[in-house]
Amino acid sequence: MSRAPETEIGAGRDDLCGLVRRYVDLGKPFLLRSELLDTLEEHAAGRPELKDSKLARMVSRCQEAATDGHFVYFAQRQYIGTWHYYRVHVDTLELIEVPVEEYLAFKERLVDSGKTDPWPLEIDLTPFNREFPRLRESRSIGHGVSFLNRMLSSSLSSDVAAEKLIDFLRVHHIRGQQLMLNGNLPDVESVRRALRRANRHLAELSDDTPWSEFSGRMKELGFECGWGKDAARARDTFRLLSDILQAPAPRELERFLARVPMIFSVVILTPHGYFGQSGVLGLPDTGGQVVYILDQVRALEREMFLRLEAQGIEIEPEILVVTRLIPEARGTTCDQPREAIAGTRNAKILRVPFRDSSGEVIPQWISRFKIWPYLERFTDEVQREVLSELGRRPGIIIGNYSDGNLVASLLSRRLGVTQCTIAHALEKAKYLMSDLFWRDNEERYHFSCQFTADLIAMNTSDFIVASTFQEIAGTPETVGQYESYRTFTMPGLYRVVDGVDVFDPKFNIVSPGADPEVYFPYSETDRRLNSLHPQLAELVFGDGSGQPVHGHLADRGKPLIFTMARLDRIKNLTGLVEWYGAHPRLRELANLLVIGGHVDEAESSDDEEQDQIRRMHELFALHGLDDCVRWVASQSDRTVNGELYRFVADTRGAFVQPALFEAYGLTVIEAMASGLPIFATCFGGPSEIVVDKISGFHIDPNHGDVVAGQIADFFERCSADPEYWERISRGAIDRVEAHYTWKLYGERIMTLARVYGFWKYVTNLEREETRRYLEMFYSLQYRRRVETLESS
Repeated sequence: MSRAPETEIGAGRDDLCGLVRRYVDLGKPFLLRSELLDTLEEHAAGRPELKDSKLARMVSRCQEAATDGHFVYFAQRQYIGTWHYYRVHVDTLELIEVPVEEYLAFKERLVDSGKTDPWPLEIDLTPFNREFPRLRESRSIGHGVSFLNRMLSSSLSSDVAAEKLIDFLRVHHIRGQQLMLNGNLPDVESVRRALRRANRHLAELSDDTPWSEFSGRMKELGFECGWGKDAARARDTFRLLSDILQAPAPRELERFLARVPMIFSVVILTPHGYFGQSGVLGLPDTGGQVVYILDQVRALEREMFLRLEAQGIEIEPEILVVTRLIPEARGTTCDQPREAIAGTRNAKILRVPFRDSSGEVIPQWISRFKIWPYLERFTDEVQREVLSELGRRPGIIIGNYSDGNLVASLLSRRLGVTQCTIAHALEKAKYLMSDLFWRDNEERYHFSCQFTADLIAMNTSDFIVASTFQEIAGTPETVGQYESYRTFTMPGLYRVVDGVDVFDPKFNIVSPGADPEVYFPYSETDRRLNSLHPQLAELVFGDGSGQPVHGHLADRGKPLIFTMARLDRIKNLTGLVEWYGAHPRLRELANLLVIGGHVDEAESSDDEEQDQIRRMHELFALHGLDDCVRWVASQSDRTVNGELYRFVADTRGAFVQPALFEAYGLTVIEAMASGLPIFATCFGGPSEIVVDKISGFHIDPNHGDVVAGQIADFFERCSADPEYWERISRGAIDRVEAHYTWKLYGERIMTLARVYGFWKYVTNLEREETRRYLEMFYSLQYRRRVETLESS
């Protein structure tokens, strides 16, 4: 960034100097957006002219600031994904725009007591992206495939680009069988002629004539299996290609590519935690991601089968969920190398062990923050096992979370396969200033490995799937998870000048849903699992015999406030208990049911969960909650949990998701699908899922007393107007059915896989130069950090 001319801030100099002094007098080297705005509001109280000053307007768009007492540096997010950096001298008030490198160096000096490396390692991907197409409007973020389709459609009007499409159709085959086009069609013009002849022949056939009855004639013309199972489907697919070769349009191109039979197998990577189908939820590092992937597998397999069947391909699709084999499985199936996935035709879990440097299997669970030394050896073994299991390369590799995405990067590079990245949650956005103070967190979280892995995976991936727009780009006021990787520094390690660009067309929003067989409205009485109600009544109201609980509900006639999540700091279950305990009006109106973690600290092996368990017991004692709060250990049976949501709805209760930050929030979708009114954090995906005051309510977990008042107001209104509860409940159900289903998810992922696979073939989407740069970064930086972790 070039330096802007120095400028005077102008009118109100003394007052503006006072504002800058106020920031310095806060005594903090780093100021958050809330601190900047609160201080501005206090300083400008009663003086509206100050809010119109140049400095005040600039501050109102800032996300953070840094000061050493002489200078204040501001990071201004002018628009989503567009940043500027300014330096203000405390005395002269000279305002100068500075390059990002200077801003990051200033932050480094503050962290390292005035020291700075004159030659730091800088990661800057700008040069590699100069010639690559880029979105321009923030409203287009997350719709990358539409943008690329428009670009390709434009290029296909030339015969050179059209030849690439024809070449692409020739490369597909399965088990020795050629698909789509054979050698009888050497160029675009021959394809055009053959399409006209094929359509004339098909016009004479009834719609339901199977491909086998006219395959001989099609083969003579140059068309192999894959165009459709019958004459009607084949006619329509031929028409799509004819239209594309004559006058290409983005929508027609996407529809055509979505039919190309090129995905017969999928590998899904999820190394950490206990991955299984039962008895694993609530174990360390094991939660919503497991549910997401299992539902994802069922949706993808159904969609793969339907598409292949429609195109006349008689082959069973295969999906492998590759995870870690854990010999000390704690009563789960995580010690079994292979496990069929229930509810699928041909999908399985493939478990591969972690090994130490001598090749010995690691028997015990390892925290997701400490598995980095094992991933490269894990990848080597996964490659062998996957090729042996499938007998060929998969059609696409999908990574999950930071560790799975790194393995997906390594594996897709070796196999030449399209790579999809799904973050689920990016820890950098969850832990405040975790990049700046990475050293303070290194022993526990090893963010140096994780953030490096994230940068590599995001930039090697062919496409990235996010659940919401906010996950990518945040809001006009807040920074998105992926956007936070654009520019940051880890002092003494490296400085990221340009890491991830949210305007990159690889980003796509594909929202998951809830299993409709498990999570359905409480009002569908003929589907209700009434046989579970005695069990649920015991769970919620019983004496607790047979399972770990704390507290009982003395007044069973009150509605239930329900929450369910992992017991960690970010999920903030203890925060909700604290809000409830300190709010007499809410306690009078409703009981609180909390499901999460272990109730007995001795049962947990996770440090953070142990902290939360101790805090939960302290809150029970502090507020005297034993007769109005029921805390139950994690429940892993989804069928039971599905009916539990409906059981709570029967009490005219509500679900609260109090997380300090939530990337998506599957429990929010589950509860909404069941008909429960929702109170969900405004930080992250839930604020996009829930339409405030229509299908639920947004809450700010930083203001717990306000949240408790919101919930109390809701129950008071429902008591006076029972139809109000019904209206919010119906809004929740309608919202899920319209936007958050696994059927929509499966359709979109399979289309994206084909379109990006095509782009990978015909363009420089693979970005070879970027990959080589990142391979060097992996070898010189990631491996070095892993060695440090191994030796600690």
